[in-house]
Amino acid sequence: MMIGSITLQAQDMAGYAPYGKSFTATDVKTGELYEHLTASDTTVTQLSGTIKEVCKAKGCWIKVDLANGNEVFVKFKDYGFFVPTDTGVSHVIMNGLAFVEEMSVDEQRHYAEDEGASKEELEKITSPKKTLRFEADGVLIKR
Repeated sequence: MMIGSITLQAQDMAGYAPYGKSFTATDVKTGELYEHLTASDTTVTQLSGTIKEVCKAKGCWIKVDLANGNEVFVKFKDYGFFVPTDTGVSHVIMNGLAFVEEMSVDEQRHYAEDEGASKEELEKITSPKKTLRFEADGVLIKR
């Protein structure tokens, strides 16, 4: 199975705001790569999608909808940078490490709390959850 990819030309990248490590968008994957990853796999890649949610506390994570209908949870390497908390629905290109993870109950509750979940909503989180993850060392967000 062929995994789809895109390359942005320099003039296209001018429409993006950079955060974190500088990179050139080449061979950007569109989400299908997760179909081939298991919990023990990791791959260095570039990935694109649409920002769906941003950490309202300080912009330290984003949730991104991928072209194949999946959602990936993105954290920024070593808390090395943040994105604006008021970032709306925007196209994003990320450079970093893609992997699959089982998220603990405590971690799910932490992120739900960042999103403003109520005490009742937090108490409903009772089991680990398989999640698509990405650790970005740099991102480009469409202006």
